[in-house]
Amino acid sequence: MRIAITSESVCDLDEQMRKKYDIQTVPFGVVLGDEEYYDGEFPTAKIFNYVDKTKKLPSTSAVNEFQYAEFFNNVLKNNDCVIHISMSDQLSSSYNNAVNVAKTMKNVFVINSKSLSFGMALLLLYACELKEKGLLPEEIVEGVEKIKEKVHVSLILEKLDYLKKGGRCSSLQLLGANLLMLRPELIVVDGKICSGKKFRGNFKKCVGEYCDDILQKVANPNLDLVFLAYTTLEDDIKNMVRIKLEERGFKNIIEAPVGSTIACHCGENGLGLIFMNK
Repeated sequence: MRIAITSESVCDLDEQMRKKYDIQTVPFGVVLGDEEYYDGEFPTAKIFNYVDKTKKLPSTSAVNEFQYAEFFNNVLKNNDCVIHISMSDQLSSSYNNAVNVAKTMKNVFVINSKSLSFGMALLLLYACELKEKGLLPEEIVEGVEKIKEKVHVSLILEKLDYLKKGGRCSSLQLLGANLLMLRPELIVVDGKICSGKKFRGNFKKCVGEYCDDILQKVANPNLDLVFLAYTTLEDDIKNMVRIKLEERGFKNIIEAPVGSTIACHCGENGLGLIFMNK
């Protein structure tokens, strides 16, 4: 049986990894003023330049039902079934749109990742691993459902500016954070983005403290793979984080920029650690 593993562009896997694991994606939309693009077709620097110039935040759009119907039908031309891993239903309408379309089709399975970005990517890679083992579609879905609660996604941001522009924090919170040099940690819990600790000081120092806190707090991580995800980040900070991850025992550390959709909501100088717990 030919099984296709699919997702949305917000899984943030680059073209090389998508080709390697034969993962097909359908893109989110990104609107910069009067211009509309698809996530992944332009560099994220374009977003930051746009915000600097206009002082306005780009908008993003979920995949609609028409796009899903077209996407699934195209995938099914060369496959017997589709297993689609979608962005958390708490963060986007894409999952519900995909489910609505799947109900009208045969052999399309939709999984709510309860995650985003490289958290989705970890589930996709696991689904591909199960596929290679020859499991049936229902068994792959069951396997992914069992482990999705083990995905750890957290990030630290240098500034709250983009969250403020997007209505996710108040002007007072922004002023207080800037005055006190607070760097917020965000954690994905049950598919929602929740506030974590706040670190204080220059960004490099706070990133180091954030990494130490995460690596101490998580008692039993799967050390096979970790994504060191970022919007923009200085090389010396990446190197510092890589050393900490190596010292913790992670075997495969993938440094990877997030895509346009995630960058729209985080802004410049954001770093995330994404891995599985055992």
